[in-house]
Amino acid sequence: MRTMLYRHALREGLDEELQRDENVVIMGEEVAQYNGAYKVTEGLWEKWGDKRIVDTPISEAGFIGMGIGASMLGVRPVMELMFWSFHSVAFDQLVNNAACVRYMSGGLIHVPIVVRGPANGGTNVGATHSHIPEGLFAAFPGLKVCAPATPADAKGLMKAAIRDNDPVYVMENTLLYGTEGEVPEADAGDHLVPLGKAEVKREGSDLSLIAHGRSVIQALEAAQTLESEHGIQAEVLDLRSIRPLDVDAILETVAKTNRAVLVDESKGFGGVSAMVATLIQEEAFDHLDAPILRVTTVDAPAIYSPYVENEQLPNPKRIVEKVLQIA
Repeated sequence: MRTMLYRHALREGLDEELQRDENVVIMGEEVAQYNGAYKVTEGLWEKWGDKRIVDTPISEAGFIGMGIGASMLGVRPVMELMFWSFHSVAFDQLVNNAACVRYMSGGLIHVPIVVRGPANGGTNVGATHSHIPEGLFAAFPGLKVCAPATPADAKGLMKAAIRDNDPVYVMENTLLYGTEGEVPEADAGDHLVPLGKAEVKREGSDLSLIAHGRSVIQALEAAQTLESEHGIQAEVLDLRSIRPLDVDAILETVAKTNRAVLVDESKGFGGVSAMVATLIQEEAFDHLDAPILRVTTVDAPAIYSPYVENEQLPNPKRIVEKVLQIA
């Protein structure tokens, strides 16, 4: 194992897939000479050239539509959104075309496109740049959505997404790009993380913290505090994929600990945790010894003020407080 930054793990996954399959191309605003807004594509233009790393105009609807069309002709495009908050400009392409073409063609035409980029708050860039839309896109049949929390998962999920024949939306987190973690050596074999497979990031017996994306990091920090200050052993389940959802893993951890606190940077209304809570209620009610509780982002647009926005988002302190209500 070596230690690697989250952004570098993503880039290594992209680079390996560019090497493996000549049909893989990367497109988006400033992904070429500028190396990407968050430097995920740094060095790839110099290595692969203009035909594989393609700068696009500032027109999300245009270049997402171009990628969908190219994917139907055999290309496997990876499209970078500078912020997922700009998805609204391309919403029709993302949900009416990418999600529906395979169904509307009776399975004759596939759309093997990956759309990736930062989707999160917490960077103090205002309401229109801070949407967290993974729950929104997971609601559309035909789309697959994942949210990696660690560098190893970022690389493995990215490679799996590129090889998938359906549209896959990879929701990264700006605040994770500079984080480090262990990643298998490049010569240790093909590192793939299957879509739809959750992972227990920390074993525990007293309750389950179920999270995805950056919330996993917050949950792990809260679990450490719960152990050291309260003697509570919290299990942390990382969903990794929002759709398909690893239902078995969710039910197994609830059956093991009998208590669940869901941590989700989405808004509480209609967010990912709302779906997971419903699933537990329907499928694992007999295992519960306490109500299902959630820690979500406050139901209001993001505020510029760092102090206020930090309080809007889930954080370890809020997670610990919520756990102590049922522990």
